[in-house]
Amino acid sequence: MTDENKIKSLTSYTRLGSSGLRVSPLCLGTMTFGEDWGWGSNPSDSRAIFDRYLDAGGNFIDTADGYTGGRSEELLGQFMADAGNRDRVVLATKFTFVGVPGDPNACGNGRKNIYRAIEGSLRRLRTDYIDLYWLHFWDGLTPVEEVMETLDALVREGKVRYLGLSDTPAWYLARAQTMAELRGRARIAALQLEYSLVERNIEREHVPAAIELGMGVLPWSPLASGFLSGKYRRKGDSGEGEGRLDIQRKQGSTLFQRYTDHNWRILDVLLEAAKELGRTPAQAALNWVTKRPGVTSSIIGATKLTQLEDNLASLEFDIPEELSAKLEEASRPPAVFPYNFYQPEMRSFSMGGVRVSSEPAWFRP
Repeated sequence: MTDENKIKSLTSYTRLGSSGLRVSPLCLGTMTFGEDWGWGSNPSDSRAIFDRYLDAGGNFIDTADGYTGGRSEELLGQFMADAGNRDRVVLATKFTFVGVPGDPNACGNGRKNIYRAIEGSLRRLRTDYIDLYWLHFWDGLTPVEEVMETLDALVREGKVRYLGLSDTPAWYLARAQTMAELRGRARIAALQLEYSLVERNIEREHVPAAIELGMGVLPWSPLASGFLSGKYRRKGDSGEGEGRLDIQRKQGSTLFQRYTDHNWRILDVLLEAAKELGRTPAQAALNWVTKRPGVTSSIIGATKLTQLEDNLASLEFDIPEELSAKLEEASRPPAVFPYNFYQPEMRSFSMGGVRVSSEPAWFRP
């Protein structure tokens, strides 16, 4: 496929949820910009990745105030200032991370911390507005009313254009969106959630809620921290390979446990599918997630330019139905209660055995 066709693929812009904001089908995640966490890209490599993504037609870039200790935002601010392309970029960042260790009001989702966080992000990013401002994760403490009122105020003040929630319970996002609708406040445009062949739990509640309430879904870690790239191999009860997962394992991190029998079985099916497609495992895994119901844009990350090029090529093909079915079956999450009641044998009690064509797009018996 020619480079011209690649550009057309990345510039197949779509609306962010039901908002009027138009974004690329692949969003450049920049958690890898900076080396403060022991893995990532130096400033030169980060700039090359940033430039290539935009040159290819991408317009959607995601970061957070806590990524590499704020260095990710600083680098992006410098890159945009040097290129003079701030207004072209749909810039997203997040709050919630600790800003001042030991200060209980310099973290979480309270009003005081949100204002502290956005002022810091605006300064590091060298801009006076954020296109999409994410709540990074639920703090389990701050009332949803306070969060939504504060975010609405930021929109009215012109510091923020659109709002998003990341890593929150489904009941929380549903309450937040309903509250915004009923009170005439700025609504949630998107959800950022972990989603991949090895992590599909959001299909139970979050995806249906997003479709019903007009929020676009942005999967993060669609390659499961590189596990689905195929560069890791079994080693006894664990695994090994050069990359982030191995570095985090050696650092003692238990946040992302990818080396499980379930995940290895999914990877085996993915490797077979990729071989049949004549594509890399990463391209096949990314292609699969970009076609899922409710997904607006998928977040990709790269520490090398070659990784970015490989990811961009994931838009160039379709997975045949039979291969897609194999991936679906191998990775399907179990129908635990109450979702087992929504399987065909139970739905017959509510539908009288009749298949209704208007069933929601996310429902797959």
